[in-house]
Amino acid sequence: MLELKKISKDYQVGTGIFRALNEIDLKFNKGEFVAILGHSGCGKTTSLNIIGGLDRYTEGDLIINGTSTKSFTEKDWDSYRNNSIGFVFQSYNLINHLTVLDNVELGMTLSGVGKTERQERAISVLKRVGLEYHMNKKPTLLSGGEKQRVAIARALVNDPDIILADEPTGALDSKTAREILDLIKEISSDKLVIMVTHEAKYAEEYASRTVKLLDGEVIEDTGEIKGMPDLDGYKPKKTSMSFFTALKLSFNNLKTKKFRTTITAFASSIGIIGVGLVLSISNGFSGILDDLESDQLVGLPIMITEGELMFQGPPISVDNTEAPDSEEDEVAIYDPDDYTHVNNITPNFVSYLETMDNNIYTALQYNYGYTPRLLVEDGDIIKLIDSRSINLSSFITPEDELADYYDVLEGDFPTNQYEVSLLVRDERVVDIDVLEALGFNTNSPINFDEIIGKKIYVVNNNDLYAELGDSFLPNISFDDSDLVNAIELTITGIIQMIDDTVSLGGDNGIYYLYDLESTLINSSINSNICVAQDASNTSVFNDELLTEDAKFNMLSTLGCNNEIPRAINIYSDSIDNKTAIKDFISLYNEGLVDEDQIVELDLAETIGNTMGTIISMISIVLSAFASISLVVSSVMIGIIIYISVLERTKEIGIIRSLGGRKKDVSRVFNAESIIIGAFAGVLGVTITYLLTFPINFFAEKFDEGLGGVAQADPLHLIALILISTLLTFIGGFIPATIAAKKNPVEALRVE
Repeated sequence: MLELKKISKDYQVGTGIFRALNEIDLKFNKGEFVAILGHSGCGKTTSLNIIGGLDRYTEGDLIINGTSTKSFTEKDWDSYRNNSIGFVFQSYNLINHLTVLDNVELGMTLSGVGKTERQERAISVLKRVGLEYHMNKKPTLLSGGEKQRVAIARALVNDPDIILADEPTGALDSKTAREILDLIKEISSDKLVIMVTHEAKYAEEYASRTVKLLDGEVIEDTGEIKGMPDLDGYKPKKTSMSFFTALKLSFNNLKTKKFRTTITAFASSIGIIGVGLVLSISNGFSGILDDLESDQLVGLPIMITEGELMFQGPPISVDNTEAPDSEEDEVAIYDPDDYTHVNNITPNFVSYLETMDNNIYTALQYNYGYTPRLLVEDGDIIKLIDSRSINLSSFITPEDELADYYDVLEGDFPTNQYEVSLLVRDERVVDIDVLEALGFNTNSPINFDEIIGKKIYVVNNNDLYAELGDSFLPNISFDDSDLVNAIELTITGIIQMIDDTVSLGGDNGIYYLYDLESTLINSSINSNICVAQDASNTSVFNDELLTEDAKFNMLSTLGCNNEIPRAINIYSDSIDNKTAIKDFISLYNEGLVDEDQIVELDLAETIGNTMGTIISMISIVLSAFASISLVVSSVMIGIIIYISVLERTKEIGIIRSLGGRKKDVSRVFNAESIIIGAFAGVLGVTITYLLTFPINFFAEKFDEGLGGVAQADPLHLIALILISTLLTFIGGFIPATIAAKKNPVEALRVE
């Protein structure tokens, strides 16, 4: 059944060649107990390793059941060792972090034997060698004889054809040695047993055949082949270690090094903690922004203005100055108009807006572009000021929502269109230009009481402009009579924006209710200058010819336009309703060319997106820095796995001797990387989650608005565990590959 045909084995020693075996010719058959004798270095163990497929012959041929092994691949040799060979070593070669039962089962796991059958066969063979009561012990708790019995049980459990015993009694006392030899003798009744030994007395007493070697050559062979060899050919079953088995081996090994494994996992988790906290804070800020948009910012209007609104593409930058159709020697032309949109607000669109469901909006406000001129009393003088000098503006929020955005420092909010408020900045700061325009002496302190009740007058167009024939000139002096026809406004309150609210326009100046807008326009639209300008295509001030757009702008500024708004504010009370409003506008745009379409600006969404973009950019930068530690962790894991490879070199040899493939060895160490990576990931996300509580506590102490600023997203945490596992797998891949390439014979010699 087994033939060594002119087998030679050479080793490279320095610059020369050493021949360990020289044209060995031997035949073995089932039922033999062959003892190979000889002094150290004669080639006994080399012969055994070649027969067992652990080492390769240099010349000759090893024939199994009539099949030559010259064309055997690495996988064929692995299958041969697993199916046909059972090794019994002098140093037992048990895996100490596995139980006796697990050690015996290991070879069967490579054969793909099911768990139930595997356990039954292992227990049965352990009973045969008298170790049924020790199956759950670790090898370190056994005596030398018991360890050798485990090794024999492991060799027998796969029912191999050949048992190879390399000095099986070398480390045992004589009594135990004879017990082991009795057991091996019993096994040889139905198997081929080849034993290497120094003890001639044991060979004479137990072996049925003795082969003596000297300097790599057979000098004596006392046996004869019993029966005819089986020439049916040889086709062993392929081996394959399951990933679960690899995980089990690695997990049991890591359990023996709990402290080192925990420290390694913690060090690896630092990067996970850093990235996890950044993502948690980013997620928390996103939640705060969502709450801000739905609570505080939802009252901000959707704005439709006549001016430029939308970027449809980025301008050409210094890094991208070449237009798509330009040559290298041509100037690249950039037209800003290609990247902006100007809304063309028409009476048709205004009529369309009026059909909008009033359940989805709370207010619809129009701004016609009127710039009123004001009169104020400065001592005994009545002076004319431009409304822009005091930042005269309409509140951008509806009247019933003012208290959500402003605090009253003195007085009250406006209760009608003729009452206005002075908006101040933090610490009650007001621009000097605003106060001087209102007629206050800024060289001395100004009390709240002096401001409350202050009158402002919107002068009538007929009093503001003097008619001279077909032209008009602005009046330059005013007296009390001009106040009679003016619209009187009274400052009834001094207000300040609530802390942490988003600025809604200017940060100081005079603010009025929207209702005043239509009153001012109605008081001006029938004035003499409006009638004259509406009827003429030239300017009423200098007879200059006006384009259609210029004339429209002139009429709007003078308060002569109440048909086509320059801006529209649409208020709503929920995000869903705002979405419905935008959908309504999109419906209007269907079928229109780009220049006729209307593009709206949702202030709340714009503010939220801007802040969200800033937070995202910061998060990306911080995550990038934190990720550096992940890379460092991967390198560290690679070092740890390489150390593990060195520590478990003998285990590598044992797995290979049982028929484990290079791929299986690599899988064991890859599994160890995965376990450490998953452990580090779980540890990292757990610490991250726990750290969110003190972060939220101190953040809320610092600012109530930051309560819940750190919110761990379960999907982020799961992703971080997977990333940690992947990175450690990558880090351990090279050491695992190194482990797989180790020579099994050399690996078994490591102590």
